[in-house]
Amino acid sequence: MDEEARINASSGPALPVFPPGARRLGILMLDTRFPRPMGDLGNPASWGVPTELLVVQGIGPADAVQSAQQLRQGPVLRAFCEAVVELKRRGVAAITTSCGFLAPLQRDLQRAASIRAVTSSLTLLPSLLAEGLPVGVLTINSQRLGADHFLALGISHAQLGRLVVEGMPAGGRFSRSILGNRKDLDIEGAGDEVVAAALRLKARAPAVRTLVLECTNMPPYAQRIRQATGFRVLSLLDSPLLRAALAVDQLAACRAPIA
Repeated sequence: MDEEARINASSGPALPVFPPGARRLGILMLDTRFPRPMGDLGNPASWGVPTELLVVQGIGPADAVQSAQQLRQGPVLRAFCEAVVELKRRGVAAITTSCGFLAPLQRDLQRAASIRAVTSSLTLLPSLLAEGLPVGVLTINSQRLGADHFLALGISHAQLGRLVVEGMPAGGRFSRSILGNRKDLDIEGAGDEVVAAALRLKARAPAVRTLVLECTNMPPYAQRIRQATGFRVLSLLDSPLLRAALAVDQLAACRAPIA
């Protein structure tokens, strides 16, 4: 298999797509060069809807994978707020990002957008935790993903105790390619590492039934995780807010006057 085919190969069945005729999704992209196989949320084909990508120049993975305080005090917040305004100008119906670590900027980017903005799969956590069960989070860097990322989403201190966070090995194939912003990615090897991390979480917390993928580069391996662990595996593709914002209002269409 040649390199291009290997990069675009999918390790599982087709991903769920949004409703037919869905409106255009704006995606704020980090300034990256690593490959994005099918399923990676920076790959437009992963969404199954029309997309408008906007690269936030000069803001790479190492800039985004930071503490909540660093995200807000450094250049990331301003750069992403400006990019949100530009995407809205281009006429998208909703906006998301290519990095789950941007969750602490959810309220800022939502205000700047004035249309639906969903920064991170971590926005799924409040409703999941409301079910009263522990929830797993698989992240690219468990040392940087702190309580402030979750508290910024309205999660309470009491609920933090029901979050089980597992990270990727710093020197592994996955992290070296993504955080190092390399041009190469060993997809099978990276997938092995992601599955191994999910299995570590399962061993630590057998009561967990749902796993949220913080990193938008992890969904290509979601099916492998499901098969290995039995988890319900969720990502930004499962955001009900994005689905609602992008769906065509069929009722309104039926009520439209006939020309």
